[in-house]
Amino acid sequence: MEELNDFTEEQEESNFDLKAEIFKYLTHWKWIVLGLLLGVLAAYLYNRYTIPKYRSEATLVIVNDEENTALSAMPTGGGSILSFNEDGLDNQIEKLKSKSLIESVVDELDHNISYFIEGNVIKVETYKSSPVLIEFITPDSIINKQSANLFISPFSDTEFRLDEESKSYSETHKIGEVINFDGAKFTILPRSGNEEGEFRNTKTVNILIQPVPDVARDYLARLQITKKGQAKDMLSLSMIHPTSEKTEDFLNKLMERFNEEGVKNKQEVAENTTKFIQDRLEMITTELDSVEGGIADFKRDNRLMDVASTAGMYQSQYTAAEQEIFNLETQLALIESVEELLRNQGNYELLPEAGISEGGISGLTNSYNSLVMERNLYLKNSTPENPVVQVITDQLDSLKANLFESISSTRRSINVRINELNQRENRAQGQFSNFPGLEKGMRSIERQQQIKEQLYLFLLQRREEAAISFAATASVARVVDPAYTIEEPVDPKPWLILVAGFVLGLIIPILIIFIKNFLDTKVHHKGDLHPLTKTIPFLGELPRIKSDQNELIGVNDRSPLAEAFRILRTNLAYLIQNKGKERGEIIFVTSTIKGEGKTFVSTNLARTLSTTNKKVLLIGADIRNPKLHKYSDRAVEDKGLSDYLHNYEVGMEDIIVPTNKNDISVDIIMSGAIPPNPAELFMSDRMGDLLKRASELYDFVIVDTAPTMIVTDTLLISPLADTTLYIVRAEHTDKKILDFPKDLKNQGKLKGLAVVLNDIDYSKFSYGANYGYSYGYGYGYAADKESRWKRWMRGLKS
Repeated sequence: MEELNDFTEEQEESNFDLKAEIFKYLTHWKWIVLGLLLGVLAAYLYNRYTIPKYRSEATLVIVNDEENTALSAMPTGGGSILSFNEDGLDNQIEKLKSKSLIESVVDELDHNISYFIEGNVIKVETYKSSPVLIEFITPDSIINKQSANLFISPFSDTEFRLDEESKSYSETHKIGEVINFDGAKFTILPRSGNEEGEFRNTKTVNILIQPVPDVARDYLARLQITKKGQAKDMLSLSMIHPTSEKTEDFLNKLMERFNEEGVKNKQEVAENTTKFIQDRLEMITTELDSVEGGIADFKRDNRLMDVASTAGMYQSQYTAAEQEIFNLETQLALIESVEELLRNQGNYELLPEAGISEGGISGLTNSYNSLVMERNLYLKNSTPENPVVQVITDQLDSLKANLFESISSTRRSINVRINELNQRENRAQGQFSNFPGLEKGMRSIERQQQIKEQLYLFLLQRREEAAISFAATASVARVVDPAYTIEEPVDPKPWLILVAGFVLGLIIPILIIFIKNFLDTKVHHKGDLHPLTKTIPFLGELPRIKSDQNELIGVNDRSPLAEAFRILRTNLAYLIQNKGKERGEIIFVTSTIKGEGKTFVSTNLARTLSTTNKKVLLIGADIRNPKLHKYSDRAVEDKGLSDYLHNYEVGMEDIIVPTNKNDISVDIIMSGAIPPNPAELFMSDRMGDLLKRASELYDFVIVDTAPTMIVTDTLLISPLADTTLYIVRAEHTDKKILDFPKDLKNQGKLKGLAVVLNDIDYSKFSYGANYGYSYGYGYGYAADKESRWKRWMRGLKS
């Protein structure tokens, strides 16, 4: 038995009951189990009907130009004409991801056309195994921009129905018939090699036609290219797709097309270089013929046949100077040739590397060629207005200006050096004043001849190198591992999905229950009354009455309701005994708001006390909203308390009504007619006189009063009570108003305050006597023990 005291001081204790919190969720075990089953079922269906996706991978190595080109065997190493700056691995990745390259691969493989077999739940792609094929007559340039979702439903060996829902098209056609659909002409053919009658038995085939750019964008989003390992020239290509064969074909073709594009770019440079050299050779040949003709004319006019002996001394003195002049003039001629080509060529074309060693022109030419190739690559996918192309164009313009400036400054520098050498020659010539002037002229002509011959031989050599480079251009990349597919699917992961389904199936119901409990501010059990019961004694709990149960207890009643009121009676006896009263006990029954069961508790408490041979008077003091007539045979209009308080001629004996319902005797004073001034009536002395006389005649006077928060009636007569039972109703009373009765007690407005929790649904609390009291086992020696099977069935129904 719980010891009752006056609770004058708050007891410091934890308000958290872990066991109660756990059983808040366990009471909803059916929903949790249902959530687990649904989660696992959803995971199973996802694994069963989700098309798995596989990862396909390939490895590509970028070939080093200097080590693998055929020109590496040339005397000059082959690098002077055709070598250009290394793009780097990042640039190669960008080239592999270029939209134009991917679109060309998609177009070549016809991956913009997909075939699916309609199943009972999902449709599966049949790559290279579709029972029907679509053959287009319309050019690819038009088809590559088309989109359609065709359904082929065969119903004979030669006929089928063609449906397209978006175009509301549904027609019957024959195999091989030319179909004109939305501006495209095509035929539907069965796959060759199929057995006779197989076409008729084929399920519906879905042919999905997408624009090539859309498919290319999808592939580009799926394509992953990363550097592999520690190597600086190896790339790993991977792609995740439901159809592994399709992915492997795409990756292999992508590497093949990338290599072809690289070879094509190299050959374009070699071809442009060969053309430039051929033009220069033709011009040099003409100039060389002219110089040689000038030598013959000079010798004939001046009758000079042998100048070797005369030039012997000159040769020995001026060899070094002449050699320098020769080299400088050769460079000057090459510079002029490049400058003329740069001025006369179209916008942004590749320049040849002419082998100029002066002024850094060779490096600028290489940079210029790299930018031109990069610009041409971007122009394949965009227009000159593209911001990236414009940036490259600005760089080319700047680089072109730098080339002209470098050529100009280099020419001036060479001329200055030639002038210095000529001055040196003139100074030395004074020592040979007797040397004929004709010799100087002869030397000048021979020098021009040597320059032209050297340049002619130089260009011949370069032309051969360019021709060899064009014919034997090495691959820019080499396939290390052709595309292959990892057997284990990337998605879905069956066990991971099952675990996720199990976890979600567990978490979601618990989360819903948590949110429901979190938003629920109602009182449900004694634990929710902890802020109140720390200062106010708790007398007991009353169970919920089902619709098929009687709300009034009877004689020898062994129902849970009757037992709960017996416990309440016992606890009340301890509380009254502690107070030591000798006259009849005046017990007020009140609550915070209406609907909390004051009249129900008052009536059954009166009947419970009466079964112990006590004289009990039940007074309906809620004269604003009388409810006592619900539990008696009297009408609400019968004379009662309000008549007594209002009319001094009405005596106490006139309003007391003896009752003996179900063999339990209880005297009742009804509430009476509803008055217009209830508060003024309670302020009179008549109420005090009534209670004083009643307490002398009866062992217990139970007063069913009005709610304390709504009206002031109860507070006006509260000093007349010995004990006040404050009713709190489960799932009706809000926790926020529990401080109200505590404040009333602290202010001394309610005497002998004790709390009773009404309308407890014990089916929601299955964790022992603290809440449920195990009513299912019955009370008394004659109670039959309920079987485990019945308890389990009762739990399912609750």
